[in-house]
Amino acid sequence: MNYQEAYKGTQTPQSGATEFNAQQYQIRQLLAMVNVGTLVEVVSVTNSGGLSPVGFVDVQPLVNQLDGYGNPVPHGILHNLPYLRIQGGANAVIIDPQKGDIGIAVFADRDISKVKASKSQNNPGSYRRFDMADGMYFGGSLNGTPSQYVQFNSTGINIVSPFDVSIQAPTVNVSATTASVTANTSATVTSPSIILKNAGTALKNLLNSLFATWALNHVHSNGNGGADTGIPTTTPSTGYETSVVQAE
Repeated sequence: MNYQEAYKGTQTPQSGATEFNAQQYQIRQLLAMVNVGTLVEVVSVTNSGGLSPVGFVDVQPLVNQLDGYGNPVPHGILHNLPYLRIQGGANAVIIDPQKGDIGIAVFADRDISKVKASKSQNNPGSYRRFDMADGMYFGGSLNGTPSQYVQFNSTGINIVSPFDVSIQAPTVNVSATTASVTANTSATVTSPSIILKNAGTALKNLLNSLFATWALNHVHSNGNGGADTGIPTTTPSTGYETSVVQAE
C-alpha cells in the first residue's frame, strides 16, 4: 500500500514523544467524541405552518469532518430533531422551520429518544452519551432578509406581510390617542351593528343641520308650466331631527 492509499490518523510524531503528550492526545481523542452543538441546514420538516403540535426536522450538519490528510468527510443527515417553538401552555407563536433554513443543533448528554416518544420523564433509551442522534434544533442563524416579519425597533413596532393578515377573537379592543386606516382600493366593515359614539353624535348633528337647511330652502316645481313654489315661510318643528347615533 503506497502513501496515497494508506490511512492516516490524527496522531503526529509529537503525540507520543513524552508521557504528557501521550496523555494529552488521548484526552483530545476522547473529547472529540463529545458532540455539543453545530450549525445545520434544514432538509425537511414535519409541519408547514399549520395549527399543530411542535414537530421535528431532519438537518444536515454544515461543518464537515476531516480525515488525517485534511480531506472533508461530510456528516450524514440527522433525523427527527425536535425544534423550538415559543410556547407557554396553550399560547404559542407558530413559526415552523422551512427547508433551507440554517440554525443551531445542540446535543443532549444522554439518549432522549424515550422522552421524545412519551413527552414525559423517562429513562435514557440507551447508554450513548453526547451523540448527534440526540439533537434539538434552534432556528434562525445566518438566514436571509425576511419578507414577512414583526419588527421591533427604537421607533415602534412594524407588522409586515405580503399576504392576508387575520385576527380572530371574541373581542378586539384597539386603544390609541389617534388611529387611522388607509386602504388603496377599498375598506369594508361588516357588522350587524356599528356604534359610532362621539363620531355618531357629530354625524347626527351634521345630518340634522343638512336636513334643516334643505327643509327651509326647498321648492316644488310646477309640472303644468307654472312657476315654482316659494321657499317655506315657517320653521319645521323639532320632530324632524334624528337622535340615532348607531348605524344598523
